[in-house]
Amino acid sequence: MVMLWGEDGIMLYNDSYSGFVGGRHPGLLGLPVREGWPEAADFNDNVMKVGLAGGTLRYKDQELTLYRHGRPEQVWMDLDYSPVLDESGQPAGVLCILAETTEKLIHVRHLRDNKKRFRQMADTLPQIVWITDNEGRAEFFNKQWSDYTGAKSRPTTVDEVAADHVHPDDSAMTVAAFDEARRTGTAFVVEHRIRSASGAYRWFLVRAEPYRNPDTNEIVRWFGASVDIHDRKAAEEALRTSEAHLSAIFEQSAAGLAEADPRGRFVHVNDRYCEIVGRSREELLSLRMHDITHPDDLADNSSLFAATTAGGSFDIVKRYLRPNGSVVWVHNSVAAVRDCDGRLASMVCVSIDITDRKAAEEALRTINTDLEREVVQRTRERGLIWQHSLELLSVIDIGTARFDAVNPAWTTALGWPNSEIEGRSYTDFAHPEELAANHSAFEQVQQGQPVVHFENRYRTRTGGWRWLSWVAVPEGGKLYSVTRDMTAEKERQAELEAAQAALRQSQKMEAMGQLTGGVAHDFNNLLTPIVGSLDMLQRRQLGDEREQRLIAGAMQSAERARTLVQRLLAFARRQPLQAVPVDIAELVTGMGDLVSSTTGPQIEVIVEADRDLPPAETDPNQLEMAILNLAVNARDAMPDGGTLRITATTEEIGAGHRSGLDAGQYLCLSVADTGIGMDEATAARAVEPFFSTKGIGKGTGLGLSMVHGLASQLGGALTIQTRPGLGTKIELWLSQSASMPKRAEAAGSDIAPSAGRGRVLLVDDEELVRMSTADMLSDLGHLVVEASSGEEAMRRIAQGERFDLIITDHLMPGITGTELARTIRALHPDVPVLLVSGYAERDGIEPDLPRLTKPFRKDELAAGIAKLRAPAWRLGAAAAPPGSEEVVRC
Repeated sequence: MVMLWGEDGIMLYNDSYSGFVGGRHPGLLGLPVREGWPEAADFNDNVMKVGLAGGTLRYKDQELTLYRHGRPEQVWMDLDYSPVLDESGQPAGVLCILAETTEKLIHVRHLRDNKKRFRQMADTLPQIVWITDNEGRAEFFNKQWSDYTGAKSRPTTVDEVAADHVHPDDSAMTVAAFDEARRTGTAFVVEHRIRSASGAYRWFLVRAEPYRNPDTNEIVRWFGASVDIHDRKAAEEALRTSEAHLSAIFEQSAAGLAEADPRGRFVHVNDRYCEIVGRSREELLSLRMHDITHPDDLADNSSLFAATTAGGSFDIVKRYLRPNGSVVWVHNSVAAVRDCDGRLASMVCVSIDITDRKAAEEALRTINTDLEREVVQRTRERGLIWQHSLELLSVIDIGTARFDAVNPAWTTALGWPNSEIEGRSYTDFAHPEELAANHSAFEQVQQGQPVVHFENRYRTRTGGWRWLSWVAVPEGGKLYSVTRDMTAEKERQAELEAAQAALRQSQKMEAMGQLTGGVAHDFNNLLTPIVGSLDMLQRRQLGDEREQRLIAGAMQSAERARTLVQRLLAFARRQPLQAVPVDIAELVTGMGDLVSSTTGPQIEVIVEADRDLPPAETDPNQLEMAILNLAVNARDAMPDGGTLRITATTEEIGAGHRSGLDAGQYLCLSVADTGIGMDEATAARAVEPFFSTKGIGKGTGLGLSMVHGLASQLGGALTIQTRPGLGTKIELWLSQSASMPKRAEAAGSDIAPSAGRGRVLLVDDEELVRMSTADMLSDLGHLVVEASSGEEAMRRIAQGERFDLIITDHLMPGITGTELARTIRALHPDVPVLLVSGYAERDGIEPDLPRLTKPFRKDELAAGIAKLRAPAWRLGAAAAPPGSEEVVRC
């Protein structure tokens, strides 16, 4: 309390007030209030004026800045002012009752700020965050709840969440789990499915912790978070299914299957493996693979096992010892399994019992050895067989390694007369690279062991080489041999291996084509809103000069990206081609000046094309781009200048041609240079995408692959002829056209970019693509209705909505654009449909269905609409009035 007495408000106060004024006590005692609190003079003037007039004042949480400790402080107070009467009953002073509320207000403000910060932080989290009291009444849900569920207001209780948003199969479990957590005071944890705004359910992990009153230890609220685990649940289910399949395959396999740890100790075996090795599953799980291996096979097995632990796999034929002492021969395929960190986790073994096969081979080897020895001996005795046998028969002295005798079949096979073979060492005719193997085989014979199916090459009299397969038996110091000429079989095997290599390369290129085609499709979807938006900004001339330059630069980069995507699509053989009859001679001749300006003055450009060439079936624009790409490559291969020759001819292709095409008449368009050329390894990879020899930043590696893809898509081929230092010749083989090319006609006024106004249904599952396309259509004066799927579009049409034009994306989940167009044509044949696609997937697309390739500018979209020329494409009752622009999104 403080008394302000008299006109000056002399200050008289109690001890509590002296504590309030702080460092200004006792100086304030007896001072006029205006002098004591100069920083609040205006406030106190009003107090004295009102109080001495007999009035009262009351302030709640009044804020003043006071100097109580020599520095300004914000102070909040509850103030109650009343007049004090003198002996005559007139107001002579003012009594103030003061209570400082600074600490309370600061605490309230901090609490309010903390709540605000908590809400802001909670709204930025990817999880759904919520708070309830101990009865389950909701106090807070962050914005992720409404974003996911589409709910306009937060739920009131946990029971309401369970009833309205949780999957019916999980609802009762959720309520029971929350009640149990409240009863036990432990964390609330549950996994359940929550319905999204689209009606689909996703799995969430829900966890809430109780918060207790510090004084009473009673639970007052629950803080919880719901985390989306749908992908994890799907992965777990897929893993369970996969493990079940693998377990069934493992147990039911006809082969023996075993898994061992990195030390070789068994961890899993199937019944067939137990049957092969003659041991129970329990016994094997206490042993290592080495423990049951025959001692004579341990060395080879251990070395291979050790090498495989470092990475890789191996096959081995070895013996297992059964408990009863018997031996089983097995063929084992062993592979290393690594964990996600690349460490060796286990070794997997596939074991096949080959005991019967080994016994049969041994019996056959014995029979063959005896038979060959007998045949050689009897052949020697019977000159008729010796003279006329198709097999190469010979006798070699083991001591001198020289031929004692050879039959005439040797001369037939190698061309050497018998007299030039007999008396010479067997090594005189052997291939130099195989001398070591020949010596090893002969040492085996010198030790008394027969040689079966030993293969080597022998030199012919003309300098060539023939493959021979030997069966040789030592007997009495002589080596009796029956030898077969295997050259034809070897050549067939080489042809087969070459065909298999070509097949693998074809499969590799097809896989890369599918990958690049998919990537290019996604890039086209990304580029569509970029190109469209930049085009509209340029047309509207928005921004100052500097901003216009930035927009132009961005547009230039977008166009380069567009060209790059077209090259990717060309390699993938998925670019939209307009194949028509083309006069190749006219096209090539007309490009001479353009190629010359592109290659520069150091390179002489020669164009050779017969005017009487038949037309080719091709896309002229894509073919021109291909020629330019080949010309640029040729220029880069001639840094010091040279000659670039472009030639167009007709050629008759026969079977086995280097192009791999079917026999027939073709047009060959070649681009040849006199540059540095390519070695064999470089030429083999030249058409691979992104492969380049130009160095970093000097090429995309897509030019030649684009030309290869174009040729393949047109039913032709690309071939490369090159040698280091002698230049390169790229040949593009094209099919001849049965029709004559049409001469270009001037575009009529009805193909102008302006397509009139109408009501357009725009269908695309990509929101950004849909948004930018809708803006272009609105700029063209159309009323646009958007649909995010083919199903949504069909619902609108089924509800009776009328449209003048349908523009739809091709590749969409559910109903594709092609299926949508087919349905609309059946229901409303008078409504034109324009198909928009990131690449040309031709399967199932009617050839007369108009298409527009992503990305596109506004004028390209307008031209595509104008070219439809459908009778129904006119302003009707559904059309927008002139000047109106509207986009309806759904």
